[in-house]
Amino acid sequence: MKTRVAMMFGGKSVEHEVSVITGIQAILSMNTELYDVVPVYLTKQNEMYIGDDIAVIEAYKDIPSLLKRSQRVILVNEDGHILLQPFPQKLFGGKKAVEIDVAFPCVHGTNVEDGAFQGYLKTVGVPFVGCDVTASAVGMDKYIMKAILKEYGVPLLPGALFLLSDYAKMDGMIEKIETRFGYPVIVKPVNLGSSVGISIAKDRDELTKSLDDAFRYATKVLVEHAITNLREINCAVLGDENEAEASEIEEPMHTKDILSYEDKYVSNAKGSGQKGMASVSRKIPADVPADKREEIRNLAVKAFQALGCNGVARIDFMIDEDNGALYFNEINTIPGSLAFYLWEPIGVPYKVLLERMIKLAQKRTRTEQAVTFTFDTNILNTASFGGSKGAKR
Repeated sequence: MKTRVAMMFGGKSVEHEVSVITGIQAILSMNTELYDVVPVYLTKQNEMYIGDDIAVIEAYKDIPSLLKRSQRVILVNEDGHILLQPFPQKLFGGKKAVEIDVAFPCVHGTNVEDGAFQGYLKTVGVPFVGCDVTASAVGMDKYIMKAILKEYGVPLLPGALFLLSDYAKMDGMIEKIETRFGYPVIVKPVNLGSSVGISIAKDRDELTKSLDDAFRYATKVLVEHAITNLREINCAVLGDENEAEASEIEEPMHTKDILSYEDKYVSNAKGSGQKGMASVSRKIPADVPADKREEIRNLAVKAFQALGCNGVARIDFMIDEDNGALYFNEINTIPGSLAFYLWEPIGVPYKVLLERMIKLAQKRTRTEQAVTFTFDTNILNTASFGGSKGAKR
């Protein structure tokens, strides 16, 4: 009997469109001999839709029209059966609910990749692929992530966190940054991906613009010293906190000081079809010495397991070419295109990668089912608030 997988993509995020590409890309690569795939599109209001055209990339040129000919659904747990229930439900002549076995989130960014969506799935009782609530939340928050990895001895650039209250006092914030880091600095929204809101500032005017831009997308901003002679190297990891392995490494090419959103998704889009992140200009494998390659791969696995990740994540590193120092930059707990292009060079086809991710989700579900989440007690039998009217409010 085939496993029915709800491939879920889109969502309330600035990375909405990228997620659509990742999700449909994955659907087209699934092993249909093992899995029945139900495409589920999340709108920018996080409403869920299913339908015949949900997995057709061309249909997203006119999303309102796509939604009119699709069915809105909600997740329902009915006696342990997970259903995609038509909503609103009609008493007569309505469409039947679709039962699923596992959810496969192919979502990126705030509100969907940061643990919020994973928490929803967990509350409903849906087994799901990828990182759990905690790892997703930590992986999205660049500052908290750095604090944890520092405890594990992962090499990191020093950083400073700034809040909206700091932004209200711009001059003071800029002086703190200049005193601590000097120039250049890199400014990042603390919880976004796909290079949205990230920029390098080389003087006070640029820093002001960078901070304005970053605070457009987030309420917390991370500032770090920017490496002048920078080389970026990425590596994916597959597994869980107990056992994991590293992919081949890559060096992404970019047109500016950092790999921008345009480099990732726009400049290579023409003629690239549905390749998503796979269309980015890159060197695979990256041209580094064998010992440096293994250092990067080992450090990727170490960071992945330290953060308690599951499924596939892509970890981005920085090399300071002036001294050869290697630094952890960030983790993408649901990477664009699921980083399949880093696995194929070492003999793991995309179809196999997806299958292994689903099996990891099923393994986690079995493990959690063996854990006791209840504790029998008679406390409610003896509880009293001193009267039949209950507690005073």
